[in-house]
Amino acid sequence: MAQRISQKAVVEAALAALDDGGAQAVTVRAVAARLGVQAPALYYHVRSKQHLLDEMGTEITRRVVAALTERTPDGDWLHDLAAYGHALRDEYLLHRDGARTFSGTLITDPAVLRAQEPWFRRWSDDGIPVAAIFDAVEVVTAFVTGFVIEEQERLQSAGDPERYSPEARRSRVGDDAPLVARAGYERAEPGRRFDRQLEAVIRGIAQVHDRADDAADGREGGL
Repeated sequence: MAQRISQKAVVEAALAALDDGGAQAVTVRAVAARLGVQAPALYYHVRSKQHLLDEMGTEITRRVVAALTERTPDGDWLHDLAAYGHALRDEYLLHRDGARTFSGTLITDPAVLRAQEPWFRRWSDDGIPVAAIFDAVEVVTAFVTGFVIEEQERLQSAGDPERYSPEARRSRVGDDAPLVARAGYERAEPGRRFDRQLEAVIRGIAQVHDRADDAADGREGGL
C-alpha cells in the first residue's frame, strides 16, 4: 500500500490539511485519512510529524525557487533579494498558518538547495562575500516570516471588523496622541506596508555592505 502512495501525494494532502484546519490540523494520522490509508502506510515517506513538516517546507521552498527562476535577473543583488522577499511572502500567504508552519523546517531535497547556486554565483561574481550573501538571505527570510505570521494572525482573528480598525484605534488613543493615532492608518494596507518595510530592510543590508567595503578599502589604503 505504501508503495502506491507517492511522496508528492503525501505533501499535497498535508498542505490541504493545513489550509483547511491550520497548523494544528497537520498530523500524520490526518494526512493518512485524507489519502484513505492508515498512518503506518505513510512511514515509507515520512518518519514523523517533523519530517512531514520538513517535506512541506521543502515543497514551499521549491516553489519559491521556481518563481525566482522565472524572473529575469537584472544583475542587482539587492533587487534579487527584494524579489525573493516578495516570492516568499506570496507563497506563505497561499496557505493558512503558512509562515508559522514552514519556518524552521529543513530542506530535505538537495536539488532545491543546488537550485539556489546560480543566484549565489551571480552575487559572488559581483563581489559580494559568501558571508554577506548568507546574512542577507537570512535577514530577509526572518523579516518576511515575522511579517506574514503577524499578517496571517490578524486576518484569521478579524471576525470583528472593528478589531483592527484605524478609526477604533484612534478613538482608544485619544486626541492627545495624534501621531500615534495617525500611525494606525499605516497598518491598513499590508501589501503597501510590506513593500515599504522590505525596502527599508534592503536599504539596511546595502548600507552594511557599503560600510564593509569602505572598511576594506581603508585597510588596503593603509598598507
